[in-house]
Amino acid sequence: MRRATVTPASTTAPAAGARTLPHPAREEIRLEAVLHALSDPVRLCVVRELAAAGAELTCSCFDLPVTKSTSTHHFRVLRESGIVQQTYRGTAKMNGLRRDDLDALFPGLLDRVLEAAAGQAVRLGEA
Repeated sequence: MRRATVTPASTTAPAAGARTLPHPAREEIRLEAVLHALSDPVRLCVVRELAAAGAELTCSCFDLPVTKSTSTHHFRVLRESGIVQQTYRGTAKMNGLRRDDLDALFPGLLDRVLEAAAGQAVRLGEA
């Protein structure tokens, strides 16, 4: 009788059969795609909340003023532009900022956009 070989699951690679989502490699991230993604108020709100949390958040953590299908679209734009990394953990889709990649490619851009968005929120009484 053959014994099954058990190997520990990797914490960096998805398990066999796990759902994965396509993401651009660092060198494929384009400035115009990042700026386009950040130009939408809903997506900018998501990025601000992720930056404030400093950790991954599930899609359901965000109270967005749009339908679920529209929310899915916004998260897809953020992922495909290279702003967020999405990974499945069980049935939850986790979202994290790709801050290291963005800072390496466009030093200071994300920080300046977040500062400007915070200033605008104060100016408009939304903070």
